[in-house]
This record gives sequence, structure tokens and C-alpha cells, in this order.
Amino acid sequence: MIHKLLGILSGFVVAIISALGHGGIILAMAIESACIPLPSEIIMPFSGYLVSQGRFSLWAVSLSGAIGCVIGSVITYYIGLYGGRPWLEKYGKYLLIHKKDMDKADAWSRKYGDKAVFISRILPVIRTFISLPAGIMRVNFVKFVIYTFVGSLIWCWFLAWVGMKMGENWDTLGPYFHR
Repeated sequence: MIHKLLGILSGFVVAIISALGHGGIILAMAIESACIPLPSEIIMPFSGYLVSQGRFSLWAVSLSGAIGCVIGSVITYYIGLYGGRPWLEKYGKYLLIHKKDMDKADAWSRKYGDKAVFISRILPVIRTFISLPAGIMRVNFVKFVIYTFVGSLIWCWFLAWVGMKMGENWDTLGPYFHR
């Protein structure tokens, strides 16, 4: 079941980036950062693979990914700001956000304050959901955008770099992925 779902998501990512180029990366990462389950761990390595094929540059795909992250994160920041926790508890299940996820993000935010936004952007899973508690806690918007951009740029660059390196060594790695 999970393999089929990942296959569908991967197909969507490949199609959108192949059709829209950098705009596809921005769109896919905006979707991911708006708490919709489209893993950056698929989006950015595939973008990096395209770097290895000469279609894009590493910095351009990283920048596109970070811009997309900011767009999606601003949307969820405002949902948190205006809807608050009550809205999220009522409708979060439709975005696959559970109370446990909200509690973790809240704990991070309380422990690390504004810097939680930056720190969380380079951590799997938490990075997707930190915008909601940031909005609920009314984190300074300018700091939020800066921390989101810088942290996301690091994350996107790393994942794209991994994809690029895998693409450069596809002759060696390819048989393992086909299995």
C-alpha cells in the first residue's frame, strides 16, 4: 500500500517538475510546506537528479525549493495566526495533522522560541508543521520568513545535492533502486 502511494507521489513530482521546471519545484515545495503530504525527500532529490543530467543548476533548484517552502509556510502561518489551535484541532485531520504532531511542534516552539522556526526547517517531519504553531504563537513575521527561507535553503540544497550525487552515480546505484 505505502509503495503504491509513494509511486503515485513520485509520479506526480516527476510530472510537475518535468512540465514546469523551476516553477514545478516551487509549486511542489509550496504544497509540501502547506502541510499537504508531498515529501520534500522526493521533490528535491529528483530535482538534484536533473542537475546531474545538466537540466538545472544545484543553486537554482535549491533556491526554487526554498521559495516554495516560504510560500507554503506563509499560508500555514496565517492559518495558525487567524485560525489558531481550535481550527487546527477541528480541521487538521484533513491535512493529516494529529494532536501529537501539534503537541510536538508546540513544545519545540516553547523551548526554542523564534529560533525553533530555523532549527525545525532542517529536521524531517517537524519542518513541515512548524509554521502552524509559529502563527499561533505570533512569531515576528519578518523573522519567520527569514528563518524559513534560510533553513529551507539548507534543507533543499542538501536533498538536491544527494539527488545530484546519486544521479552522477546512477550506473552504479540504478540496479539497487530497480529492485
